[in-house]
Amino acid sequence: MFELSQLRCFVAVAEELHFSKAAERLNMTQPPLSRQIRLLEHHVGVQLLERNSRAVRLTAAGQAFFQEASRMLRIAEEAVFAARRAAKGEQGRLAIGFTSASGYSLLPEIVHRLRECAPCVTLTLKELVSTVQVESLNAGELDLGVLRPHAMNRELESRRIATEALMLAVPEAEAGRWPATPTLACLHGKPFVMYSPFEARPFYLMLSERFARAGVVPDVVEHIGQVHTMLALVRAGVGAALIAQGAARLQFDGIVLRPMATEPVEMVCTWRRDNANPVLQLFKERVLPSFGAG
Repeated sequence: MFELSQLRCFVAVAEELHFSKAAERLNMTQPPLSRQIRLLEHHVGVQLLERNSRAVRLTAAGQAFFQEASRMLRIAEEAVFAARRAAKGEQGRLAIGFTSASGYSLLPEIVHRLRECAPCVTLTLKELVSTVQVESLNAGELDLGVLRPHAMNRELESRRIATEALMLAVPEAEAGRWPATPTLACLHGKPFVMYSPFEARPFYLMLSERFARAGVVPDVVEHIGQVHTMLALVRAGVGAALIAQGAARLQFDGIVLRPMATEPVEMVCTWRRDNANPVLQLFKERVLPSFGAG
């Protein structure tokens, strides 16, 4: 079978229609170039070029072969570039899990910055609660999770990517009963829509710990896994709720949001330590530092 080097020699001669010019273009002398053409014609089994002391021209077979040879060289070059891009993480696939709250603000920014660095990367985006993301990361079904801080095992590594203020969500009709800058103490004994200890376990544990530390016991009327359902219940007058600032982009009518006088909440990116996906490595080196969250 012929070699790519022989195709390059043939294409150069076919484009120049001159052996000396083709040899100069290929940075070689004319005798080895002529040998490569003869070997190629031997492998193909037909004459590709007619040459004499004055001119070189393509035979009918040579004209047909020239089109395909040029295409094969382009494919070979593209394969090389694709391999190099893949090795640098600039081409390939990345499966990202994200919570519904991060999908409103943080995820679009992550996708935008990743596409700026690597426009050829194919993304698979899956909206999953934090606990399911951890399970999927452990199972190798996700490359990256965007979620609330969670209990870590040794196989996983996390970096903080954002902090958000906690917002108190109350029905618009009851907004006058709440202070302009609410604290956790304002929720003591009040009807409260709490996060699910199963589907939204990280947020549930975080709020439970803060309530316990502040000596606050809200009247929990529902446990909910998704923030949009929680806000729908707030609008219906079921109770107040606490959401991260990013979820305020949902803009539910009939709800008033007020920033809490308490420490913000965090969002982290998590991945398996043994994940060798070059796209993940590119994300860690070139995208994650741009968020500057530590």
